[in-house]
Amino acid sequence: MIRGIIFKFFFYLGTAIICIIFLPALVLPQRIDLFAGKILAHWIRFCLFAFLSVKVKVKGVENIPKDQPFFIASLHQSLFETFFLQAIFDSPVFILKKELLNIPIFGWHLRKIGSISIERDRVSRENLGFYEKIISITTKTKRPVIIFPQATRTSVDIKLPFKKGVSKIYEKLNFVCVPVALNSGDVWPKSGVLKANRTITISILNYIPRGLEGDQFLNKIEKDLYRTLDEIR
Repeated sequence: MIRGIIFKFFFYLGTAIICIIFLPALVLPQRIDLFAGKILAHWIRFCLFAFLSVKVKVKGVENIPKDQPFFIASLHQSLFETFFLQAIFDSPVFILKKELLNIPIFGWHLRKIGSISIERDRVSRENLGFYEKIISITTKTKRPVIIFPQATRTSVDIKLPFKKGVSKIYEKLNFVCVPVALNSGDVWPKSGVLKANRTITISILNYIPRGLEGDQFLNKIEKDLYRTLDEIR
């Protein structure tokens, strides 16, 4: 309990300091703010190890495509992956809740790095252009998009059906998909206390090729990710 409080204090303090130090990056080339994101990724890993004795293990890095465009579909259980995946993938584009962009300073950086926002469970003009935004930014920047098919942080023990948006992105982008399973909820759950002396395992699966039907793709990725989650816990 005490260790969890100490961890959160230093993690959020460090995050605030990094965001303030990199304020000039808001008017400088985007790559500088993307570099700040990588610093935050390593900062969260350091804080987990220093204050909770939590190790981070990454498996399957060799499965990341090197010669073709791809997008990433990751399980979502904690704040951890929203920071740390930047240490694994090259300048990923996050799809996130619109409210996050309204956070002072932190939200400004999210906008600067090209994050794509969506208003969940609403029909809006912005949402109608959602897929076009994804296609545009991936085409222009060659950066991989990260989507969380569960749409929200979910307990590691609850296996929610994936949202159909991930299959629509798969069909519209016509990219291969790199599934990412992780067990961060065993350490840093959405609610409850943080747990010490554990290991967060991130498993990068073999990519799913183009050409599947939307429902076929959705069934496969859901089955593969939840099966892998059971294996790494």
